[in-house]
Order: sequence, then C-alpha cells, then structure tokens
Amino acid sequence: MPGRKTVAVLRAPRAGSGGFSLVEVLISVAVLSFGVLGLVGLHLSALQGNRDARQQSTAASLARELAEMIRGNKDVALAADAADNPFLGDFSGSPLKPPTTSECLLPGSSCPVDVNHPLPGQKEVARAEMTDWLARVEEALPGARVSVCHDGSPFDADGTPRWACNGGDLDNLVVKMGWSRQSTNRSGGNTAPVDRASLPSITLVVAPGSRQ
Repeated sequence: MPGRKTVAVLRAPRAGSGGFSLVEVLISVAVLSFGVLGLVGLHLSALQGNRDARQQSTAASLARELAEMIRGNKDVALAADAADNPFLGDFSGSPLKPPTTSECLLPGSSCPVDVNHPLPGQKEVARAEMTDWLARVEEALPGARVSVCHDGSPFDADGTPRWACNGGDLDNLVVKMGWSRQSTNRSGGNTAPVDRASLPSITLVVAPGSRQ
C-alpha cells in the first residue's frame, strides 16, 4: 500500500548447506594425487617385471637353441682351441658377431670344405650357425653379451654366476648370456639405473657328447 515500508529480513544459512572451502578442495586433490602416483608406480613396476620375464624367457630359449647346435656338431664343439671351435668365444659390443663370420647356410650358398682340416665342412657350418644365432641374440636382447667357454666353476662360492672362465672341464661347454636391464641393486652406493650385463643372467652347461 502507498506509504508502507518494506523491511528485508536476512536469514542465517542452514547448517550443512554450505559448499567446500578452497582448503578442503586442495587437500582432496593432494590426497588423490598421491593415490594416482602410487598406481602409476605400481603399473610401471608391473610393466618392467613383464619385460624382464619376457627377455629371460627369450634368452633361455636362445641358449637351448645354441645347446642343440653344439650337440649337433659335437666334433667341432669338443675342440679345445678356439681356432678350431667357432662356438668358443666372448662376444660383446655391437654388432654382436664372432671374429670371422659366415653366410654359407643362406639359400643358394654352400659351406666350403677344407680337405686339410680334421673336420672338413663342420667348422664352417658351426661358424655360420654362430653368425646367425648371435645376430638374433643382438636383435632380441639389448646390450647383449655372450660367452661360450670351458669352465669347471661357472659360479662363485656363494652361487653367484660369473663371466670369467677357468678353462677347466674340457668335456663340457658353458653358455653364459647377459644383457642390459633395469637395475634393482642399490647396495654399496650403486645408483646406476641400468645394469649393463655385469653378471650373466643365463648360465647353461652343455655336454656335446662323448669323445669316442
């Protein structure tokens, strides 16, 4: 009505009807971030574990394949001198190849036969097999190193595999394989993120067969 004043009434907000404060939001984001970071770390660890397991399985398969090559060419494999035995050697670096290579097993090729050699043809076959095998090892395993030797003690006293060979046990060959992998050793001040084949990851003793 004319002349009547309107009075505004201010009401206090009801309890529990307010929104989140900025501090509460920031705390929630921080807690969520820690949880997400933990999940990401767990996922990365799982991926690394799967990669290591796959490489270990691949290396074991390649080592068994080389063992079959050695058994299939035992006359060469039993030769103690590396000059007569292409299976013997410490192969590392890139490309991962034996001192002398051969492609005589390729289609259309033939392996030369040295009639003056005690093992005519077999040595060249062994060299060609090693050339192909080492190329596949290099492709499958990063920073690979392979050692094939006569070794009577391939493990230290505490069971740790070692690269060094003592030349013993001429009746058997030892296949040692290592490759670059994510390092988990933080002892003794070691902070290197990658272990570059400091120790063999595969150690396989191969008996080529009887000398008779």
